[in-house]
Amino acid sequence: MREAHFIDKNKAKWSEIEYNLKNKLNVHPDILANNYIKITNDLAFAQTYYPKSKTKDYLNELALFAHQSIYKDQRTSSNQFVEFFVNDVPNVVYKNRKFLLYSFLIFSLAVLIGILSSHFDPDFTRLILGDDYVNETMINIKKGDPAAIYKSGSETGSTLAITINNIRVAFYAFTLGLFFSIGTGYILFSNGIMLGAFHYMFYQEGVLGKAMSAIWMHGTIEISVIIIAGACGLMLGNGFMFPGTLSRRKSLTIKAKEAVMILVSTIPMFIIAGFIEGFITRLYDVNLYISLFVILLSIVLIVWYYVIFPFLKNRQKSFSFNQNLKLNERE
Repeated sequence: MREAHFIDKNKAKWSEIEYNLKNKLNVHPDILANNYIKITNDLAFAQTYYPKSKTKDYLNELALFAHQSIYKDQRTSSNQFVEFFVNDVPNVVYKNRKFLLYSFLIFSLAVLIGILSSHFDPDFTRLILGDDYVNETMINIKKGDPAAIYKSGSETGSTLAITINNIRVAFYAFTLGLFFSIGTGYILFSNGIMLGAFHYMFYQEGVLGKAMSAIWMHGTIEISVIIIAGACGLMLGNGFMFPGTLSRRKSLTIKAKEAVMILVSTIPMFIIAGFIEGFITRLYDVNLYISLFVILLSIVLIVWYYVIFPFLKNRQKSFSFNQNLKLNERE
């Protein structure tokens, strides 16, 4: 067999093996072991027929990587922490990026429905948000402080209560995905409609800009993480309903592990959002530029870590693999 044909025949398999090795926390151990056998077989073939080629060198490095990934000692806890946030989570996010998109679209549609419903039905906002909350907000608007509700309570107490509540909502969005994703869809839809009605209430009173400069200081991260948690719930439902060639149990197990990884990565985000809402949001009327800076920084943080960074990590991996193959083909 000519070397070029050998490469064309196996390069897709090698790419998949390399990806699995770099994301081994999300891959079943049996698959890793099987990959190791496959790559060592290809290495033996290359050593026999192409002993001086770069194909043999590449397969040798990949086999060594496979061996170390399976048999090397446990990483230190500090390395595991860095590896988790720098490599594991971005790789899993990229792999499941379509669920993030689905969750975002569901939530956005619900927000639009909330806005339109509030526009055509004057009582809709009270139905969704409750009379007590609406009445208190209207009083604050008349006082010229539409977001005064965020100034109530102590900073520390508010931060803890807000963080716990946000985690509770995200937990529901995640676990209810087991009910064929319907439960997750409900959480996303109900929160989206609530947000739409909430915005329209301030718009109707002519204080939308001022209110949003306060609400989105913490809401940017808070809402984004609820959408991410919703994506995790959709992953659970998809893993159960569409197992592909795997058994439902194995498919659900794999997707559950991946979803939990993404969900765990949002914990620091919840803490940041809780801190902002407890300590910083109450200062929204001190300086508009501070509010805009916090909102912009929050957007950059979320978009970078959950959209741009996973894409760059995957592109880097693909570029490295393609470069190796091009070097082999030149030989």
